[in-house]
Amino acid sequence: MNPAFLPRALTVGLLALAAAEMPARAETLDKVSFGTNWVAEAEHGGFFQAVADGTYKKYGLDVTIVPGGPNTNNRILLTAGKIDFFMTANTLQSFDAVTNNVPVVAVAAIFQKDPQVFLTHPETKFTKLEDLKPLTLFVSKEGVASYFQWLKSEYGFSESKVKPYTFNSQPFIVNKQSAMQGYVTSEPYAVEKAAGFKPGVILLADHGFNAYSTLIETRREIVDKKPDLVQRFVDASAIGWYNYLYGDNSAGNAMIKKMNPEMTDELLGYSVTKMKEYGIVDSGDTLRDGIGAMTDARVANFFDKMVRAGVVRRDIDYRQAYTLRFVNKGVGVDLRPKN
Repeated sequence: MNPAFLPRALTVGLLALAAAEMPARAETLDKVSFGTNWVAEAEHGGFFQAVADGTYKKYGLDVTIVPGGPNTNNRILLTAGKIDFFMTANTLQSFDAVTNNVPVVAVAAIFQKDPQVFLTHPETKFTKLEDLKPLTLFVSKEGVASYFQWLKSEYGFSESKVKPYTFNSQPFIVNKQSAMQGYVTSEPYAVEKAAGFKPGVILLADHGFNAYSTLIETRREIVDKKPDLVQRFVDASAIGWYNYLYGDNSAGNAMIKKMNPEMTDELLGYSVTKMKEYGIVDSGDTLRDGIGAMTDARVANFFDKMVRAGVVRRDIDYRQAYTLRFVNKGVGVDLRPKN
């Protein structure tokens, strides 16, 4: 029988039955690879959370996290087109990309405060950066080339007081007239475990070192050709960070521990607590504009400081290092606890 002559009710019924028997069409997700700059840890937690709790999938993304490590350079993989996004350490690396004509751009700043600290012995009760000038300072090679140059130009520190930091806390522990670099989210915990005392902590970000840290970086061609993909990755990452900091982060932590079996629940909990206590991720501009926020004024201010410190050249166009196109839209701010 010609379907055109079927009664309307019967036609509708047959069509509905046919639709019910058709397999559901799978949602097409955009495959995205994101490289971190170290092994899996709480400092990357929001990204893992967004994978584990399905946030990226809700934004149409199938995200694979490619962990970094001491023998892995994911930034090279980004520039070579092997991965799509990279977690760059701080604004200085973004300036360096401009200096060396590397075609990458920062599209969001997850850490509003760089976690770099100096640890001190508790009996000294030091609270100011200036208090550290007479001490022996354990600083890494990378630290001497970056933030220590700012300490010299802004606070008058001397390299004669510096000894190499080899990521071993023992020299600091045994020398009470010393201070040691570290991250607020990890080294204080390690020192307390090893030495049995809580070190004093001086966060450089609270004393003028206003670099952004843990930025999302991608290639310029992706920004130009796939802006919707970039926007979805930035937005979903921000949601992941809100959920990791303020929600049930067990799924994200489970994924971190699977990828880094040496990670413990105790250290994960400590790191999250310190990120919240010091406003590493969510403070300042993010309270209004959302996690990932950046401003032209702040980048310009930090650039001027680094020029005065001799860390970057004044003649580079630092504005090529980043874009505000994908941030400052308030995505996820409703997920922050009201109290």
